Amino acid sequence: MARATRRKRLADAGFKTTSARDFLGLTDEELAYIEMKVGLARALKRYRTSKLKMSQQHLAELIGSSQSRVAKMEACDPSVTLDLLIRSMLSTGLKRADIARALGR
Repeated sequence: MARATRRKRLADAGFKTTSARDFLGLTDEELAYIEMKVGLARALKRYRTSKLKMSQQHLAELIGSSQSRVAKMEACDPSVTLDLLIRSMLSTGLKRADIARALGR
């Protein structure tokens, strides 16, 4: 409800509301790639914090990386590749089915 009210107020003030996809001019493929990356990053963080109960530093040691790199993975930094996310998830014990679920979200 609040979102609709906010959009109406913006429209009444002469502003145009749009999606990030439209604003950035993303193709279907680019949007799908971003959504996949975000899904993997969220799943990694959720698994690390709720199941493994480990710090970013501990995960970094497990995957042979740095804490700042783990923070970038979890924040979907553009420098992080899908390959790194997937390898990190596998290193924590997540299975391919878990990764597939994260990709489908």
